[in-house]
Amino acid sequence: MGRVALVTGGTRGIGAAISIALRDAGYSVAANYGGNDEAAAKFNSETGIATYKWDVGDFGACQEGVSEVKGALGPVEILVNNAGITRDAMLHKLDKDNWDAVIRTNLDSCFNMSRQVIDDMRNAGFGRIINITSINGQKGQLGQTNYSAAKAGIIGFTKALAQETARKGITVNCVAPGYVDTDMVADVPEEALKGIIATIPVGRLGKSEEIAHCVRFLAADESAFITGSTLTANGAQYITG
Repeated sequence: MGRVALVTGGTRGIGAAISIALRDAGYSVAANYGGNDEAAAKFNSETGIATYKWDVGDFGACQEGVSEVKGALGPVEILVNNAGITRDAMLHKLDKDNWDAVIRTNLDSCFNMSRQVIDDMRNAGFGRIINITSINGQKGQLGQTNYSAAKAGIIGFTKALAQETARKGITVNCVAPGYVDTDMVADVPEEALKGIIATIPVGRLGKSEEIAHCVRFLAADESAFITGSTLTANGAQYITG
């Protein structure tokens, strides 16, 4: 049995691609999801990957969920914090509930989940925490103060935790996708989406499998010297130094 990997938001979109890529690389994968029972059941039926339902924005639920995964598969050695939502609006129209929902699901979840697995990783002298941020956490995006703030916060969280855990054999890294062909991007109006694609030098949206490949690389034992980094995959839409 391979190392145990847990992917939040792991039954749809980028998360599903990550779960499958890690399974295919020999990991024992658990895929968390938050609400779509039908999609999770379909994913489990098609892939054989075990699914677990809990709210990653709820610390207590994360304690119970990770404990269940640990009981079934063993201690989590690779954690992929992928779960995320959008609630877009210009700031002067953004209500507090939608600010809180995005911060809770996208950013608080990284603490909630990492806190559950960090002790076992430290005791084992091995761990991989991979946080999915976003191009919009790097450059900002109008109408997404909540989302951009959360995704930028993930980068800061990653850099700090990487320094805390480096001597314990635990790496902590980000993957920052650009615009990827998922349900979330499909909700963007057609004309706006055409405008976005026009700004991507490769001339297309990314594929979920391409982001999953980045995660698989960072999860590997051989990637032990890479920590505190952000792997950017956006088709040269936004180039960081």
